[in-house]
Amino acid sequence: MKTLIASVGLVMLVVLPALAQPGPISEAREEAIRECNAIARKYPQYLWGNMEIYQYRACMAQRGQKE
Repeated sequence: MKTLIASVGLVMLVVLPALAQPGPISEAREEAIRECNAIARKYPQYLWGNMEIYQYRACMAQRGQKE
């Protein structure tokens, strides 16, 4: 019984992380992330509060991407 539990645990350690990894990122998404990060970088959180994330989210939405 201990061998079975150890085997299942080992399989979970090896297989589950491989299933959780995202697929390749599209060039359009990569470009949108780069551009939106540049826009959001102008509004650091310690000075502007939540403006940084609002700008990033709006930028990604304008480009038809999920945040």
